[in-house]
Amino acid sequence: MLTKKGKYGLKALVDLARLAPGETAFVSEIALRNNIPKKFLDTILLELRNAGILRSKKGPGGGYALSHPASTIRIGHAIRVLDGPLAPIRCASRTAYEACDDCADPEACQVRRAMTDVRDAIAAILDTMTLEQFVAAPGAAGLVDDEVEDVKAAG
Repeated sequence: MLTKKGKYGLKALVDLARLAPGETAFVSEIALRNNIPKKFLDTILLELRNAGILRSKKGPGGGYALSHPASTIRIGHAIRVLDGPLAPIRCASRTAYEACDDCADPEACQVRRAMTDVRDAIAAILDTMTLEQFVAAPGAAGLVDDEVEDVKAAG
């Protein structure tokens, strides 16, 4: 399951991908536009910057921007940076494999085999999807406004 950290990170990346070339945005602007707590967003954007997905500049004219074109940023990479492995359980992970304490034979484990298939399906989509495609996908504009609409509908 995508955590709030992952969801907010994707919302911020969508926001930044929509900026004009050369334009930057301050954390407070991104947070306000996307209904994300600023302090939490600070941490998320720092992680994305440290991973090389974003760049930042301090002072007037500063803020955050994508460090590469949206067409080269993979959604799977961004999610792994923020949420860790895509596999639903550790024993099915390629990047963070951990054997289960209760499993005598991981190779014969039906749960592991099924979750490995799930991981592969998720990775096949997210590792080929670019931020540019993600932003252009039908309903992508709604990603930013989903929670606001949910709150309005419940309210």
